[in-house]
Amino acid sequence: MFGLILGAVFALMHWYLWKRLVKDTTRPGRVRRVATVATVVLALLVIATLTLGREVDPDAGQWFAWPGYVWFALLFYLFLITLLLELPRLALRGWVRRRPLEATAATSTEPPSAPAVADPGRRLFLARGVGLVAGVASASLVGTGMVTALGTPDLLRVRVPLRRLDPSLAGFRIAVVSDLHLSALLRRSHTERIVSMINESAPDLVAIVGDLADGTVADLGDAAAPLADLAPREGSFFVTGNHEYFVDPDGWVRELARLGVHTLRNERTTITRGGASFDLAGVTDVNGRSHDDAPDFDRALAGRAAESPVVLLAHQPVQVSEAAERGVDLQLSGHTHGGQMYPFHYVVAAAQPSLAGLSKVDDTWLYVTRGAGFWGPPVRIGASPDITLIELEA
Repeated sequence: MFGLILGAVFALMHWYLWKRLVKDTTRPGRVRRVATVATVVLALLVIATLTLGREVDPDAGQWFAWPGYVWFALLFYLFLITLLLELPRLALRGWVRRRPLEATAATSTEPPSAPAVADPGRRLFLARGVGLVAGVASASLVGTGMVTALGTPDLLRVRVPLRRLDPSLAGFRIAVVSDLHLSALLRRSHTERIVSMINESAPDLVAIVGDLADGTVADLGDAAAPLADLAPREGSFFVTGNHEYFVDPDGWVRELARLGVHTLRNERTTITRGGASFDLAGVTDVNGRSHDDAPDFDRALAGRAAESPVVLLAHQPVQVSEAAERGVDLQLSGHTHGGQMYPFHYVVAAAQPSLAGLSKVDDTWLYVTRGAGFWGPPVRIGASPDITLIELEA
């Protein structure tokens, strides 16, 4: 049912763009026929990309994933901008229906109340103008967004004070990375760059907060292999995101263990330096409920000392409400991508308590990274990728 609805939505979007950018801008003939066929092919391409992305080998999938997802982004902005341009089109309707002066002179005997007839030349000029503006604006946005998405992530440094932190642990640094989304588009070189940036920042601990891959270990294990080179002083830790449950969460947990990354699956560990310590806990993603792997905060936080601060890894920011009820000092999350493609920022912000950055819920700090990868289109507009170095303060 979801697939049928999705297909219908994309079909309507393509029909609308065909009407405005093909039929209205061309005269009957070869150009219109070619553009019509191209529109149908692009519609089938984007639907195939969305439905077959996880079903084929990444080496084969990249041949349709790249053009499919780039067209997905162009489709979205073409549709949005063309829709917005309906307003000036409506405002100029009278100009389109005005007769040229020579026509007016030739029919001066007609009564003044005779209805105006749309001028084909003016209509075509306006349609082509709208198409040109929409095309240039969309291509510029998507091109800029691709440079941002495929470029080097920002390395952010954020200081967070914890009220119960022993002063001897002040300056403890946690590298937070999320949403790598390894796929047919993001492969081994992507992971190598992330690992290199993290190691160069010399963190004490690495926290990978979900959505590592959009595929199985068999398909993307090689892309994740560089994670074995992470070299924090106190270890690397992982919690599941919603995308892990679209494929094989158990397989990825086993693979990460082989690479030296420990998964906190509704559990905690104590991080000790000298005589001081804090608790690091992790809960599974909300989507784990449908896989007998639901988040269990009580289990994850059981047995901890009340005087010791606790840092919680949880993929979705919305999980902070339960964290705050249990006195968690700091929750580290991802999931939102910072909105990834404006104006999706508003949709994500309506579903999550924070889009990106540091905020507070009751006495619990919440930090949300925009993620180091992308889902779907290789485009980020208004939401640069990032890796964050959290520095704890007493």
